[in-house]
Amino acid sequence: METPKSYEAPETPLDAGPNDSTERFQLRHISGIETPPDSELKPLPRADGGKDAWMVLAGVFALEAVVWGFPFSFGVFQEYYASHEPFSKDSSVTAAISTTASGIMYLSSPLVALVLQRWPHIRRPSGIVGLVIMLAALVGASFCNSSAGLLATQGIMFAVGGLTLYFPAMLVIDEWFIERKGFAFGICWTATGTSGAIIPFLFQWLLNQYGFRTALRVWAVISACIVPPALMVMKTRIPPSQVSHLRPLNLSFLKQQPFWWFQAGNFAQGLAYFVPLLWIPSFASSQGFPSISGTLALALLNIAACGGLLLQGFLVDRFSVSIVMLAVTLISALSIFLLWGLTVSQPILYIFVILWGLSGAGYPAMWSGCAQEMAKHGFYGNSAGAQYGYTIDTGLVIGLFCAMKGVASLVSGPISEALLNAKTLHGADFVYGGTYGPVIIFAGVGAMLGGTACIGKAFKAL
Repeated sequence: METPKSYEAPETPLDAGPNDSTERFQLRHISGIETPPDSELKPLPRADGGKDAWMVLAGVFALEAVVWGFPFSFGVFQEYYASHEPFSKDSSVTAAISTTASGIMYLSSPLVALVLQRWPHIRRPSGIVGLVIMLAALVGASFCNSSAGLLATQGIMFAVGGLTLYFPAMLVIDEWFIERKGFAFGICWTATGTSGAIIPFLFQWLLNQYGFRTALRVWAVISACIVPPALMVMKTRIPPSQVSHLRPLNLSFLKQQPFWWFQAGNFAQGLAYFVPLLWIPSFASSQGFPSISGTLALALLNIAACGGLLLQGFLVDRFSVSIVMLAVTLISALSIFLLWGLTVSQPILYIFVILWGLSGAGYPAMWSGCAQEMAKHGFYGNSAGAQYGYTIDTGLVIGLFCAMKGVASLVSGPISEALLNAKTLHGADFVYGGTYGPVIIFAGVGAMLGGTACIGKAFKAL
């Protein structure tokens, strides 16, 4: 098809180095930023490296650890609430706290991305407002005497504050890293695993010694100490004057097959994603393992997730995302069916959580690779290739993936709770015959369907 005269095709390929005209092209056409002509632009700071870029990455890492490490370690709180009055009588409500918090943060991501894209000057103020709300949620939860109160504060209110504090960081990372975007996001998201490997032990000690009220207040103090310095080093790379004129939002990628193939797999994998995080501590207790085993398993999962995020982020920068996704899907599904489902001892449980951390828990690191694949399809693919000048905003795409994962988070908690009480596989061998059998099968099927986009690749839809 002949290129329209109003559009000048780029002279440099999409995978060229992040300098000069290539980077201007990526800012305009991939990030959706309408920049002035090159002659009017001041030189931008170095991308993909340098002191400023690494300081920003360190700041985002700290925010990730504080905001996401807390709900991802909720399994320790869940076990405590299930065995202590007045919360034990409302186990279905307390089980929904973590998935509700994660679900709201994921689900609201596109809206926050759109607001921050249109008004980039509010990024820093939103972080301060988010911190205040998050601290108020933690302190408020420490005064609760009902499961509904915990859901409103530790679940809903914490999510609103965490989202407002954290999501601007994703847009900053998108500015500072161009060619190493997948690896940069992988590093950021390893903070969840790093925090989740440490704070379960802290929380278990605080819960056992002082109770949930002190545990929540201690985390509020820690958050108040870590977050302000992190916000200070997270400066934007593109001055607000250069991002104040934005292109009309292009959502044409929603009409293309690649997005929906990726989104379908993302939803299915999201159903499985939260199950081990929520139920591993109580599962270990039900098997008669020592009380420390559940906390240790959760910590090992989060440590392994760090490696999974880094590895998958590294791989999608160098290989087709569909190939990486296929390998991750196979490993994660097999680890659930063959290891968690056949757990007869602590070592097998620990091997499972490590493999799941390296595979299933690292799945979000592929999101930036999915966005890049969609951008390539938009420029050169059969259906979208006709739309010259196609733009795609990586932050918005990641926000939409977050939203779908949020939907999965909201429904996976109640579904897994219902399956836990179903006992439909009574009499089957190994763990499958116990209380957790249906939950394990549910998680395994979700993990397997996380590779739905690979089917699209086979049918040449990607």
